[in-house]
Amino acid sequence: MKIIFPLLVVMLSVAGVLTGCQSPKARPASGSSAAPPTRNNCYSLLHQLLDEEKDVSMLRFIKREHSDVRNLIKKIAANSATGSKLLEEFSRNDPSINLDDIRLPPGEAATRDAIGSTKQKELLGESGDEFELTLLLTQTEALSYAWHLAQVAGENESQPDRARALAGVSKDMQNLYQEVFGLLLSKTKSSPTNSIGIQPD
Repeated sequence: MKIIFPLLVVMLSVAGVLTGCQSPKARPASGSSAAPPTRNNCYSLLHQLLDEEKDVSMLRFIKREHSDVRNLIKKIAANSATGSKLLEEFSRNDPSINLDDIRLPPGEAATRDAIGSTKQKELLGESGDEFELTLLLTQTEALSYAWHLAQVAGENESQPDRARALAGVSKDMQNLYQEVFGLLLSKTKSSPTNSIGIQPD
């Protein structure tokens, strides 16, 4: 039991990270009321997502994946950690950047929580090829969201240096999305059946 209990805690933690559609925990906004609301909201959502994605490589402690999946997941975690630190640096240098400005309509928050709960059950209950396919699907969703959040944040950022940095984060997330999508496609083509309803060509 001394080993099983910590592993269970890690599994639940990682499953929460991988269910990227779960609603962020809303916290009251602080800082200057004159700060651009769209920029700060995008910064906040992006930071929370990247901060969660940087822990996705913890998966290697509880699940066995093929080396191609494992290496790509580690790459996603590393890039997410870099992006998260970048946003934190922006916030330290500019008090108008608020990383706690997370606002979602109640219906959106409830829907995200419902989707997240479903995916968490799937991830904890699956293994082998089914688990890898579900994992890759969650990553396409999270990376697409991060890609577009960074893009919109950059478009609403008045400082050219920060706008360029956000464009770089957006491009990194887009490239990772394309890598995951390509790997997912190759897995579905090589797998005769899977639980997500995708059939090979």
